[in-house]
Amino acid sequence: MKVPAVGERLSPQDVERLRAGMALQMDHYAGGRLPFSCLQARGLVQHMVPLEGPDAGLVMEVMDASGGYASACLGAGHPRMQQALRDGLESTGYVTDELGSLARVQLLEELFGPGGLWADRFPGDQYHASGRNSGSEGLELALRLVLEAGFDRRRLSPKAGREGRRTILAFEGAWHGWTGGLLSLLNRRHYRIGLPQPSTEAPYGLDVSFLPYAEPEILERFFAENGSKLSAVFVEPVQGDGGIIVPPPGYLRRLAALCREHEVLLVADEVLTFAKTGQFFGMTDEQGPIPTDITVIGKSLGMGVVSTSMVIARRELSVRSSGAVSTSDLRPLTSAVLRSGLKYLVEERLIERAGPLGEELRGRLKKDVVDVFPELFREVRGLGYMNGIELTDKSAGALGKLRNRVLEAGVFVEFMAGAGKRSHGLRYTFPAMRIAPPLIAGADDLRELVARIQKGVRKFAEGGA
Repeated sequence: MKVPAVGERLSPQDVERLRAGMALQMDHYAGGRLPFSCLQARGLVQHMVPLEGPDAGLVMEVMDASGGYASACLGAGHPRMQQALRDGLESTGYVTDELGSLARVQLLEELFGPGGLWADRFPGDQYHASGRNSGSEGLELALRLVLEAGFDRRRLSPKAGREGRRTILAFEGAWHGWTGGLLSLLNRRHYRIGLPQPSTEAPYGLDVSFLPYAEPEILERFFAENGSKLSAVFVEPVQGDGGIIVPPPGYLRRLAALCREHEVLLVADEVLTFAKTGQFFGMTDEQGPIPTDITVIGKSLGMGVVSTSMVIARRELSVRSSGAVSTSDLRPLTSAVLRSGLKYLVEERLIERAGPLGEELRGRLKKDVVDVFPELFREVRGLGYMNGIELTDKSAGALGKLRNRVLEAGVFVEFMAGAGKRSHGLRYTFPAMRIAPPLIAGADDLRELVARIQKGVRKFAEGGA
């Protein structure tokens, strides 16, 4: 298929081919997939065509404000990534974790060795790392590490003194993944009902308690009453699917202190926040790194080129022999891509500039979108390039139409589900429009993004078809 220029059209036969090909992929959205197809992309720009309506087949220029579920931090077709893939394919090999690999050693040394990029947070004599295919797989390994920490492998029984610690604390509205083991960490009945649930019976059963996120007093009371029963806490530093919820200052550091005080493992789910908040890690405040026992990173880690995640855990946390072997554990090619991409982020200071540019972006979103359409949006929240605009009841009820209008105006955005109905009498949290562009987006790009979002929202508000 030859790709026409922007403003030109595909033939009806090519449009039908795209429709038919889309139907061959399993639909995970119950018929709600967007009726558009991407033909090609470079940098922040994607060339898309509508598949339905009077403009079907008309090639559009669309700016990417999503980064492919916030994973393509360098956009599409970045020259650095092209070179990394070429070099990796030519020289790194394909050995598994059963053997050492120069590419893997170089990556881990530069991250965790003396003077390494993250050695101040995860010194190599105290932490070790493992790779997985996806964020969900990384969180599954984190859960496994938590469970193994309470198990005596020699006696094949719960560790003495830890028998009563069978509860994990998670948060309302959190998202940790689709897989069977992780469903227990989601307080969303829609995803859990009708599927097998983990046993809650002693000695190996697992209980999960849920609290509303970013509420300090509720957290303090819970630990005072239940700290001795907890084995671990799973937390997103900025809650993603819950609607880009940023905790108040001091909340995460206090959570870490409570975990230490009560001998509870702290698991940071940084799959979404990694490299997005103006820091490499969201578990950071004005005092510096906030200590964790296990940290899982992903999405942007793969630079939009490879699907990968990394689990960084204290060295005393491990899995029984061969119990967590993975084909994808920091394969040499993956290691080469990660090493090259992370070096580029540092050299170009893309992480640091996301802090002030993100603040400017939120200011523009408030002024040009939220304040202009108060009946449609409640507020804008975020850190760095991880931002969300919470919808109102009115706009949430027509979310699909709103998204289409913004896309037709030339911006691809994603929507987060929101925390919904929360406990403790807290207000209902509606879905949020997520604006999380690739880190290569500069100030001019962000201004254009906001202008196009405003244009699409205006068309939606005016009831345009």
